[in-house]
Amino acid sequence: MSPAMFADREDAGRQLAAKLLRFRDRDPVVLALPRGGVPVAMQVAAILQAPMDLILVRKIGAPGQPELALGAVVDGETSELVINEDVKRMLQVSDAYIEQAKARQLEEIERRRKLWLGDRSRIVVKNKTALIVDDGIATGATVRAALHAVRRARPAHLVLAAPVAPPDTIESLREDADEVVCLATPAAFWAISMFYERFPQLADDEVSALMDQVAGAHSAA
Repeated sequence: MSPAMFADREDAGRQLAAKLLRFRDRDPVVLALPRGGVPVAMQVAAILQAPMDLILVRKIGAPGQPELALGAVVDGETSELVINEDVKRMLQVSDAYIEQAKARQLEEIERRRKLWLGDRSRIVVKNKTALIVDDGIATGATVRAALHAVRRARPAHLVLAAPVAPPDTIESLREDADEVVCLATPAAFWAISMFYERFPQLADDEVSALMDQVAGAHSAA
């Protein structure tokens, strides 16, 4: 029997939005983690009638071990660097390496922001209810970096929202957010895609088109 809980990301977004309706009158701002979080967040933003932006996170890999997360850099009004101090200490990574890696990833973040958002201004989250939305969470490393960065922007309330994640990942993230909303926390968890009937990869032009839709809908509201 298939473990699929959602038809697609749009369906997951509508189900997630139903659990987030209580934030509708609390000045919400929806922040999507691209690429997969964008279609989910679009549904949340539409139903909550909230503005939507992207939060871009790039992993910094360890020297010689690019898949091992040394940290992450997150875009925003001022960029934020989040470092795993245990990994840094264990591998004796120099500050010079981190600064060089940070600069490379910030260049890629800026490229993607221009590609997906053009010259649109970032949405201010200070004193707002910030809702960070993804299509699912596996290890939580990227999400944790995003939460730390948004926290520094001083929202009134910080919420992490996702359709599905492992129970231990959700528990580990609770201290980083004021609130966590997750529709399902199955113990058997190998990949986010297993919980969707349709889970296509999104191309850059698809993300750009979706964000153009968001901008058009918000300006018409």
